[in-house]
Amino acid sequence: MSNKTAVDYGKMVVEILKFKELDDHCFLEPISKGKWSVKEIIGHLYYWDKFILEQHIPSMNEGANLRAFPNHDSHNKEAIEYINVFNTTRSLIDEFVLNRRLLIEKISKIDSNDKFTIGSGKRLYTIDKYLKIFIDHDMHHLKQINGRLS
Repeated sequence: MSNKTAVDYGKMVVEILKFKELDDHCFLEPISKGKWSVKEIIGHLYYWDKFILEQHIPSMNEGANLRAFPNHDSHNKEAIEYINVFNTTRSLIDEFVLNRRLLIEKISKIDSNDKFTIGSGKRLYTIDKYLKIFIDHDMHHLKQINGRLS
């Protein structure tokens, strides 16, 4: 993985940690009508990291075919249910940061030249191309969070 990709993927840790000192009630209202709350967005990011760490990282090597991404709707529903184990948003933030740092550590050990596919797809990914998907995903949700909390 390139250093720039690692830095970009790690930016979310810095951004999420900024919110840790806010009162918990700031995180619980939806960002807009019919949308998730900030806590749910953080939980959604956490749950995707959990999937990557458990399901993709162990198999990421040259020529591998990684498990297909789960159905997004059902995966996101599971994420929202799963975060109920966290009593506070601060504890969720702590777990998100811990998990993301572990993920970066594990990913940094993967050869950046290794190419792999996902599910039935024919498209070849490198770790940098793979992470770009999630970096863009992070930035989309960070924009939503900042819009709600500003």
